Amino acid sequence: MDQNMIQELNILSQEQNQDSLNEYVSRFQPFDIAAALSEMEFEEQLSFFTTISIPIGTEILEYLEPELQYKILNRMKEDLASSLLIEMSSDTVVNLLLSIHPHQAKKMMEFLPNDYREKISTFMNYEPDTAGRLATFDYIAARINWTVDQTLQHIRKVGHDAEITSYIYVLGSRGELTGIVSLKEIILAKPGTKLEEILQGDTISVSVNMHQQEAAAVLSKYNFVAVPVVAQDNRMIGIITVDDLIDVIHEEATEDIQKLGGSQPLNEPYFKNSVGALYKKRIVWLLILFVAEAYTSSVLKHYEDTLSEQIALSFFIPLLIGTGGNTGSQTVTTLVRALAVGEVEFRDMFKVFKKEVSTGFFLGITMATVAIVRAFILGVSMDIGSVVALSALFIVIWASVVAAILPMVLHKLKIDPAVVSGPFITTFVDGTGLITYFTLAKIILHL
Repeated sequence: MDQNMIQELNILSQEQNQDSLNEYVSRFQPFDIAAALSEMEFEEQLSFFTTISIPIGTEILEYLEPELQYKILNRMKEDLASSLLIEMSSDTVVNLLLSIHPHQAKKMMEFLPNDYREKISTFMNYEPDTAGRLATFDYIAARINWTVDQTLQHIRKVGHDAEITSYIYVLGSRGELTGIVSLKEIILAKPGTKLEEILQGDTISVSVNMHQQEAAAVLSKYNFVAVPVVAQDNRMIGIITVDDLIDVIHEEATEDIQKLGGSQPLNEPYFKNSVGALYKKRIVWLLILFVAEAYTSSVLKHYEDTLSEQIALSFFIPLLIGTGGNTGSQTVTTLVRALAVGEVEFRDMFKVFKKEVSTGFFLGITMATVAIVRAFILGVSMDIGSVVALSALFIVIWASVVAAILPMVLHKLKIDPAVVSGPFITTFVDGTGLITYFTLAKIILHL
């Protein structure tokens, strides 16, 4: 962090010269100022926000962690805290109130006007990870019977409070969403033109109960800056902007990566988690997989006589089970992501199966060839080399089949494939791969 920036912010805050502080802060992005403030002492942070102008202070405050936002607002004079809180975007306020203790949230709610408080309470009651929870009511709405001139007057009146002004959401008499008009279309139309004459057809919206990941997929698919959120009666309740859904995409991708490793996802950044928290996140799946892997030992014990007759077979066990697990992990990682972004659906199972079996066959041929070379280097007989090569071929194809089908079935059953597929496939293929290996050995080597 730039120490010169921190020092300058501290000096200007202590001088309590709002004009000088506003002028200095305006040279930088709000995020950069927030990052600098995070490195400062709390009293210095408080001095900054009591000096800076409310519009600029609000932009910076929104980039701070909710706990710090509350701490700062709680120590301010009530009128200043109320002004900052009201100026913040409604989705940020909802996130703040849900992130702190209910008693603290109740105190913050008292800073809000009654009508604003009721709207915030409604958004807080939507289910977590849904479009309704992410939505903001800071948008511009117009009535379908308004003219372009009336709409422009309305935009000038309320536009400074809106998160975006590029879209105007046109509502019917009961507040139902009837269409969207871009600001460009309004500016170019004649003043007396009715909005219903320039509405965009086939309005894309998302339900309040839609999962945030699905809402993100809609926004990405249509390349929108924002998407409207509607209730069951098509009554518009808010919008979700692209910056909020970028955060969602980042969070969901992070969760999937952590789940694929056989660990529960972290709720906080890595360095904010204690050793105890990391232990709790990992131990459950680690124990489950430990128990599940026990059947691999049972397979080895079952084929103990086969191993005692051809001890050289044991040389290739780590190679084969590792290859099967790696193949399954590659396939499942690709498919879990494809399912998450909507590239693949359950009805595509046969196409996926065909593609992965074909890919697995060519991968298996390659691995079988390498296995024969490895057997030759170790100096084992050609018969054992053949067993290893055929096993590698079958194990790679089998791992591809399992990894192709399982994620799609789990996704259909509304079970997150990321948290189950990777660890399960590795464990499952280990055991079944060994059965394949020893079965082929008994047949080819006449054991």
